[in-house]
Amino acid sequence: MTQLIRFNKPFDVLPQFTDRGSQGTPRRTLSDFITLPGVYPAGRLDRDSEGLMLLTDDGSLQARISDPKHKMAKTYWVQVEGSPNAAALTALANGVDLKDGITKPATARLMGDPADLWPRVPPIRVRKNIPDAWIELTLREGRNRQVRRMTAAVGHPTLRLIRYRIGNWTLDGLQPGTWRDVSPPETTQKSRRY
Repeated sequence: MTQLIRFNKPFDVLPQFTDRGSQGTPRRTLSDFITLPGVYPAGRLDRDSEGLMLLTDDGSLQARISDPKHKMAKTYWVQVEGSPNAAALTALANGVDLKDGITKPATARLMGDPADLWPRVPPIRVRKNIPDAWIELTLREGRNRQVRRMTAAVGHPTLRLIRYRIGNWTLDGLQPGTWRDVSPPETTQKSRRY
């Protein structure tokens, strides 16, 4: 039976089970939170990003989730510097010209502060004279550091980045560092906390 788990990756955790690049103090990895054998990440989430990761023991499912050719939507909550106007949101939605080409159409909207959001450790930098705002951004492609590059290109650098949804799976019910088995059917209620 295929195994699939949802994991809420905390900030400053590598999205892999081993730390191959550590020169000094080992960095936190998925193995600090997940001891389930045989599951592997379906896609990546940068060390300085937080939120939903899916892990599975099924290679074809892993490919369907992570390969951009399948166009599985991924939704991010992005705290940005400044107050994006309609032109910035339209640019994010229509496509932003990055060094590796124009991004594909996306959906972008302003949102309020996410409900029940955990504090980030360490906290984001706050500048007294510059406001910040939250954007919900949904993409169907997956370039390296794409969300951060897109928001910077429209004049609103990313302060905090949380992946909320991949396809039909969300962060709902998961605190940072926790995972839940969602092997079919989706309603399986096994969960663990470390």
